[in-house]
Amino acid sequence: MHVSEAILYIKRGDFKKNAKMLKFLNFRLDVVVKDICGLTGLKIIEDICKGNLDPNELAKHRHYNCRKSEAEIAKALHGNNREDFLFGLKQEFQTYQFLQKQLKACDKQIDQFIKKHLDTNPELKKLKTNPKPYKRENKNAPKIKDFNQVAYQYFEGVDLLAIEGVSHATILSIMTEIGPEGFRKFNSSKEFVSWLRLAPNNKISGGKVLSSKVPKGSNRLKIALRQATNSIGNLKDTHLSDFFKRVAFRKGRQATVSATARKLGVIIWNMVTKKEPYKPPKEYLFLDQKRKLGIAKRMRKQIAKFGLTNEDLGLNANICKTVT
Repeated sequence: MHVSEAILYIKRGDFKKNAKMLKFLNFRLDVVVKDICGLTGLKIIEDICKGNLDPNELAKHRHYNCRKSEAEIAKALHGNNREDFLFGLKQEFQTYQFLQKQLKACDKQIDQFIKKHLDTNPELKKLKTNPKPYKRENKNAPKIKDFNQVAYQYFEGVDLLAIEGVSHATILSIMTEIGPEGFRKFNSSKEFVSWLRLAPNNKISGGKVLSSKVPKGSNRLKIALRQATNSIGNLKDTHLSDFFKRVAFRKGRQATVSATARKLGVIIWNMVTKKEPYKPPKEYLFLDQKRKLGIAKRMRKQIAKFGLTNEDLGLNANICKTVT
């Protein structure tokens, strides 16, 4: 039993691609704000739709995290104030708000569906995994509370989020497209990646390989794995990113995305069907973990440099041993 695909067919509204009227009005909000759907951008657009066209007043909606100053934002909001374009902007903004309401309803339905599945299997609720604060949720991702634990329980104790580059959106795509029982329909990982159209289609005649191209066509799961692979390609010092860079050096990035997505599919199939934990040959440290190790390393250097003792640090012998 997996999450119904129909629940996720509502597309997430992307106001950034549809807000052409902002440019027609000469409101270059996209120049001074990184994301026009962020806190600053939406407040400014909402105020414009209410009839406030004063650049200085609009710039006061600047969030304190915004890199540009109020003066720079105000300079980009001197528009032509054409009524026809203002009407079009209101229409776009109302459409965006409507889609956001629909998406919230969709998120609630997904959450209820997963909870219903876990309620029918109470033994799964006892499973617990480690928290992953380094796995940041995208603002467009479904709002499911404690998704890390939910995904671990849903896949019967398999922690797919432990794989670097795999995000909440990737896990949700696996839930909706195939579910844990769907993996068992394939006798091997080769069959699974072949079904995803990620394995080369070798055409052999007389013992000679005529072609080994990856077949055309895709589904949502293939797209999700390729997107995860792009994230892996931007990482450093990981098992999968090292594989990505080695292949990219010989084949180029486009072919490497397919090759790494295939490798990722094999890893996921083995984890789900064989209940194996993710154990890469080279362990990857996330940013929070690197910072902790860096702080501890600097502390050890300072202690050694100045020859500090337990009494100087005000620590007892047991604590000092753990620090040094």
